[in-house]
Amino acid sequence: MRSIKKVVLAYSGGLDTSAIVPWLKENYGCEVIAFVADVGQGAEELEGVEAKAIASGASECYVVDLKDEMVSDYIYPTLKTGSIYEGTYLLGTSMARPIIAKAQVEIARKVGADALSHGCTGKGNDQVRFESCFAALAPDLQVIAPWREWDLSSRESLLDYLAERDIPCSASATKIYSRDANAWHISHEGGELEDPWCQPSEQVWTWTNSPEQAPNEPEFVTLNVVEGEVVAVNGEQLKPYDCLVKLNDIASPHGVGRVDIVENRLVGMKSRGCYETPGGTVIMAALQAIDELVLDKASRKWKEVLGGEFSHLVYDGRWFTPLKDSILAGAEALSTVATGEVVLKLYKGQVTAVQKKSPNSLYSEDFATFGADDVYDQSHAEGFIRLFSLSSRISALAKK
Repeated sequence: MRSIKKVVLAYSGGLDTSAIVPWLKENYGCEVIAFVADVGQGAEELEGVEAKAIASGASECYVVDLKDEMVSDYIYPTLKTGSIYEGTYLLGTSMARPIIAKAQVEIARKVGADALSHGCTGKGNDQVRFESCFAALAPDLQVIAPWREWDLSSRESLLDYLAERDIPCSASATKIYSRDANAWHISHEGGELEDPWCQPSEQVWTWTNSPEQAPNEPEFVTLNVVEGEVVAVNGEQLKPYDCLVKLNDIASPHGVGRVDIVENRLVGMKSRGCYETPGGTVIMAALQAIDELVLDKASRKWKEVLGGEFSHLVYDGRWFTPLKDSILAGAEALSTVATGEVVLKLYKGQVTAVQKKSPNSLYSEDFATFGADDVYDQSHAEGFIRLFSLSSRISALAKK
C-alpha cells in the first residue's frame, strides 16, 4: 500500500461506503473526505448524509448538485445518438458515472488529495467506468478500490465491522435488492432477480405502477423538440432537468418505462436487472418519432450505427475519449433537422407517438398516397428494380 495522506471517497451513506471510511483510515492511515453526488436520487437518500459521513470518520463531506449538468451535458447528448444498450437498456446508471467521476476529481484537486476511492465491487461495471474516467482526468491520483482489497465478503461482515467500531448505520442484514437511482432511472438487482426464471414481484418496482394498476384511461402528452432536444412539455418551456422531472411524474402512474433484461456486463458475466425509466422512455419515443419524419433512409441507417457504438461507449465508461467527441459530432450533425412536435399516448405501460409534425419533414402525402397522384410515375419503378437487383441477376446467370 502506497503512502496516502488524503483520499476523496465517492460516498452514498449506504452500508458499503459507511464501512469504507474507517477501513481507509485504519489501513492507509489517511484523512478521508466524503464526496456525495446529487444526481436526482431523491431527498430521502440525501437526508442526513453529511452527518453520516462525519460519524463514520470522514473529516469533511461535500454534497455537489449535479442534476442540471447531468441531464443537459450527458443525458441529452446521449439521446441525440439514439443509444439503447443491447436494444433495451436506456443507460441510466452508465450516463451518471462520468459526471460523478469528474466532480470527484474536482473535489480532490480542491482539497489537495493524492488518492480517490469508490465502493464498486470487483464483479461490476462501475469499477471500470469510474476508474477509466479517473485515468483520463487524473492519472496522477492513486485509486483505492476496497472491494478488491479487503476481506469483508458479505453484508453481515460489513455490519459487524461497523458495530465493532460503534459507527451508526441504518442498513440491516435483511436487505434484498441492490438499487441505484438518479433523475433518469432506478435499477434493481439481486434477490429473486438473480434467477432469470423468476418473475419479478411487485416489491421489486418502486417508482412506476404496474400496467394492471395503471389508470384505465390513456393520457396524452405533447413534447416540443428543437434540434434533437426536448424543450417543452405540454406547451411549457422547461430546462432539460425540469422536462425530465415533469415527464417522470406524468409517465410513472401509467407504468411506462419498466424493463426486465439479462445484459452482458463489461467484465464478462451476464446479469439480470430491472429498470424503471418513465420520463426517459417518453423522451426516447418522441425523438424517434421526429427522426422518422426528418431523416432519409441512409441517414437513419447511419444513426443506428452511431447509436449502437455510443451505447457501448457509455456502458463501458469511455466518455472522456476522442471517440465520444467523434460520435457526438456525427449525432449533432443529424440533429440539426430534428425539430418538431409530438403527441404521445400513455396507456397501461405503453407509450405511442400518435401525432407528429416537423418543419423539416421529408414525408409527402402527394407522393405516398394510395389514391391518384400527379407526381409519381409508377412505370419508372421497373428500371429502378432491374438496376437494384442486377447483381442477383448476374449471379444467377453465372450459375447457369
